[in-house]
Order: sequence, then structure tokens, then C-alpha cells
Amino acid sequence: MTRMLAPRHGLARILSKRGVCSRSEAARWIAAGRVAIDGRIVLDPDHPTRDGDRIQVDGASLPRTDRIYIALNKPRGLVTTASDERGRDTVYRCLDGADLSWLAPVGRLDKASEGLLLLSNDPEWAARITDPATGPDKTYHVQIDRLPDDTLLAALRTGVDSDQGFLRASAARLLRSGDRNAWLEIVLDEGRNRQIRRLLAALDVGVLRLVRVAIGGLALGELPKGGWRKLTDDEANALARPRAAPAPRNGRS
Repeated sequence: MTRMLAPRHGLARILSKRGVCSRSEAARWIAAGRVAIDGRIVLDPDHPTRDGDRIQVDGASLPRTDRIYIALNKPRGLVTTASDERGRDTVYRCLDGADLSWLAPVGRLDKASEGLLLLSNDPEWAARITDPATGPDKTYHVQIDRLPDDTLLAALRTGVDSDQGFLRASAARLLRSGDRNAWLEIVLDEGRNRQIRRLLAALDVGVLRLVRVAIGGLALGELPKGGWRKLTDDEANALARPRAAPAPRNGRS
């Protein structure tokens, strides 16, 4: 019986799949001559490689890297990136001193937004979470600069055409209101860049605060601002379980 060989992928992708660094960082390591396969330096990030090949970085074999899944309560004012060309503080400031392996954000929250952010060294898991068709819903609490009426809530659910394309929420409801502003709960079944802010702006509504409070069944809960915790296996598996694709609305898919 012929033994099936593992498929070949680019070397940078293999390093990323093993959870030791991002694919872009792997490409830099390779170009710098730091990576070898079976003792031979490879300079091409796309060099065909099997997951079982003996890969060394700086002369040392890759250590076994456990998969890590983290929930972080992102504070407002931090950018969701490993490094920032403008020198701004990043979400990795919250992990200082934690002695964790390389982790990448799973999706993003913009600088002015806060709340639940996932990080992991498992790119395949991350791809399932961020898949716009089958990834988990995201729930946000949003403070707006006006008092909403039923027409506004309906417009959020129906959707609007904007200069960024068609935008909508899968659910929207009033949480509480004051004299001049209110808090809404908005649920998205896709994760386009600044989607809530753009949707509300198209309806002439300003955002005062935006907090992501849940991803799928995983709630932010009592996690303190800037705090983090590891997910349980059950939590990580539940997040990666595909949800049913939503039915098209108003003839749109």
C-alpha cells in the first residue's frame, strides 16, 4: 500500500501554521537566511514544504508549540496590531510579562473601540472565526449621540447603501436611553472594517462609545479592562463551529 505524503505548502505558511510567528514575520526570517530545511538554508518564502519536514530557525529545531486561544478586554486607545509604524500603543501592551508564544489578533477592533478581542497562534482556527459566511455573530453595545426611534432600529436591520457598499445589522435593539443619547445592542453576522460606525454614519448617527460584548456564545463578562484569560477547550471549539449562513435580505446575498 502506498503511503500518502502530506501536501506541500510555502515555507512561510508552514511556519505560521506551526504557530511560531506570523506569515509575514516568517517571510522576513527566511529572506534573512535564518531558516533551513534538513540543514539547507532556504531563502524563498514560497519554497514547497511539507508540514513534517525538519525545519530549523537559527540552527535550532522548531519547538513544539501548544495552541493558545486568548480572550482580551481591549481598552479604548490601543491599536490591534503587533507593531505600529506611528509608535502608538498596541493591544500587546496588555500581554506584557505574560511569557506567551507568538499570538495574532483574530479579527480587529479599531483604536476607538473596546471590548472582546480574540488572539491565537492557530491560523486555521482564526480563519474559521473570521469567515464572514460561517463565523460566529459579534454583539456590540453602542452609545449613540441621539435618541433612537423604531424607524432607526428598523433601518439598521434593513440596511442602507453607502459609499462603502451595502451595510446592515442582523439585529438591533434599544438597551437604555437618557436625555440626549442612548445605548443600542447591535449584532453583526459579518465583520467588515468599521461596519457599525459606517452604518450609523450613513443614517446620520454619531458613535460615542462602541464595546464588543460577545463573539458567538462567548461573552466578555467580568473580564477587567486590559485583562485577558485563556479560553477553555469547549469555548474554543464552540467558537469554531460553523453557524448556518443567513438567508439573503431584500434580494441581497
